[in-house]
Amino acid sequence: MNSSALDAVLNHPAIWRGAACAPVQPGLPTGFAELDAVLPGAGWPVGALTEIYAERKGVGELQLVMPTAAALTQAGRWLTFVAAPHIPYAPALAGGGLDLARVLMIDTAAVEERLWAAEQALRAACCGAVLMWLDHVHERALRRLQLAAEEGSATLLLFRSPRVAPATTAALRLHVSRSENRTVVRVLKRRGGALPAPVTLDLHPWIRFPTRSAGSAAAAFYDASHIDRRQFNDASHVDRHDFNDASHVASAELGDAPHDTSSVANNC
Repeated sequence: MNSSALDAVLNHPAIWRGAACAPVQPGLPTGFAELDAVLPGAGWPVGALTEIYAERKGVGELQLVMPTAAALTQAGRWLTFVAAPHIPYAPALAGGGLDLARVLMIDTAAVEERLWAAEQALRAACCGAVLMWLDHVHERALRRLQLAAEEGSATLLLFRSPRVAPATTAALRLHVSRSENRTVVRVLKRRGGALPAPVTLDLHPWIRFPTRSAGSAAAAFYDASHIDRRQFNDASHVDRHDFNDASHVASAELGDAPHDTSSVANNC
């Protein structure tokens, strides 16, 4: 094989060298250069599912995605939280650069309604990313979310317990833990060759607290005792024509969400 033919093979998008990342469309920068360097597309995959397994709550899993979340909201795109385990601390998010007017909090007990809400958000062109907490879910439902993310060119970040089985549809899978007061990110799956060495990050300096001291990063993002729900511009304050036909949304609680998504239009 001559050199030109070899170059043509090596430049094919479905072929990459063994130790390299697969060639994919540019991702959303994470805000951490050392992490971007080991991710295909140099950031969070767009139009794809990313699984984030946290060793325990508050080890840095939410802080890890906040620079990207801030950039999306500042660009006018929505950030949707689905079934967060606790109410994030609004002043900490605002201090991190998020536009709270572009943050939608969705909470419902039924798994089917969580999946419905996430799917509608992902399909909406105005939604940049969905952050979802869900452990036990059928693979078929995850494939639907993957297709919705592709359709809407959105990023799905699924936070899960490390004890649950991984999703085969995930384009990227990370494990987040703590070691010596730093956050350790391990790439468990990526599109490409051999897995890279763990990336160690110091996330604490990124967090800014407008109204309280920076004593506990975990409490800043999960302490509900200081929160006023109105700080988040929940769905009762959302322009009903602004986010994926919000006529189905009475408040941040989607208790009456329909199961048939075919009748819902994307009206961003």
